[in-house]
Amino acid sequence: MTSAAWIKDLPVAHRGYHDMNKAVWENSLSAFARAADAGFAIECDLQLSADSIPMVFHDDKLERVCGIKGDVRERTASELGLLSIGGTADRIPTLKQMLKLVDGRVPLVIELKGRTAEEDDGFVDIVLEELEGYQGKVALMSFDHHLIRDLKKADGPYPIGLTAEGSQPEEFFKHDEMAQLGLDFISYHWSDLPNSFITAQRQTGIALITWTVRDENAREATYKYADQMTFEGFDPRTSPTA
Repeated sequence: MTSAAWIKDLPVAHRGYHDMNKAVWENSLSAFARAADAGFAIECDLQLSADSIPMVFHDDKLERVCGIKGDVRERTASELGLLSIGGTADRIPTLKQMLKLVDGRVPLVIELKGRTAEEDDGFVDIVLEELEGYQGKVALMSFDHHLIRDLKKADGPYPIGLTAEGSQPEEFFKHDEMAQLGLDFISYHWSDLPNSFITAQRQTGIALITWTVRDENAREATYKYADQMTFEGFDPRTSPTA
């Protein structure tokens, strides 16, 4: 297993240190620069373009963030790179652009946003190739079990995590299947803590971060049951606004 102990060290800015999409939007170079300047770790999302370039973008569809209809995977990286994020000067960045900007200053927690195993064939290998030579702390995670399996098979140098939620036994059974592959960390929804799955995992010493913390209640739950938080909408150096 690869050590993910460093993931406990800094609050993780959810999709960068944005301002809830008022002036600084999620998953934008501006949000990543703001996080790096503030000294926060960065969480971000990856989707593949039509020409198999990893793009930093959360949704499958373009409408919420870019105001136009269409699937992110149906446009090339060049086409996506022309699209404004939230009407701002920021454009959808590639993973390569984000890595160049952050340049190892703060850790990165990167979530791969999958579709189906067939559609995602090669996704993991492409991301690992883009990361090759990057001098900085990087962890990779996903909700998608086929991508977790692909990450484990690829045997890259980065900690691998499961992004998850849920409080029911049938959900724990699925999560446990992934844990048995040998996870390095888990990112779990704070409101579903504590639970028997996480309690059992914590006894193994696995690093646990939460998502997404937006108020004091969520922050208190995080530091009671987990190691670190993924936050948005406030400055963790001060009290969050409820």
